Amino acid sequence: MKKDIENKLIGKNTKPTSMRILVYDFLSTQDAALSLSEVENYFDNADRTTIYRTLKTFEEKGIVHSIQENATTKYKLCEDDCNEKTHKDWHLHFYCKICKQTTCREDISFPENIQTNFRIDEIRLFAKGICENCLEGLQ
Repeated sequence: MKKDIENKLIGKNTKPTSMRILVYDFLSTQDAALSLSEVENYFDNADRTTIYRTLKTFEEKGIVHSIQENATTKYKLCEDDCNEKTHKDWHLHFYCKICKQTTCREDISFPENIQTNFRIDEIRLFAKGICENCLEGLQ
């Protein structure tokens, strides 16, 4: 597993430091997007600045995409085809008002093959509501 993560980071022109490997591994197990504080809370003794710099480097290299949620930024691993110039996260980011989780909804997306005379590098689609798990609990 560690070697796979190292190879992914190297493939994205990112030096595979111990912290980067740990953060990538942690994010790969998460279904929901996480804030800096949520990532920091997982790593008891890690330096907040190091985690922040790791997430920013990941974002710059196309490893994670950021989701703006009110005044908070959350991070989720990108698909493999994202890169330093273009993030392919043209899908809905959904925030559940009950469980407070933000998830990527790949089934609701903006078409990537639109013909324009300009280049779209990033689209941010964001919705708030109640997720299917919380809706079940309300019934």
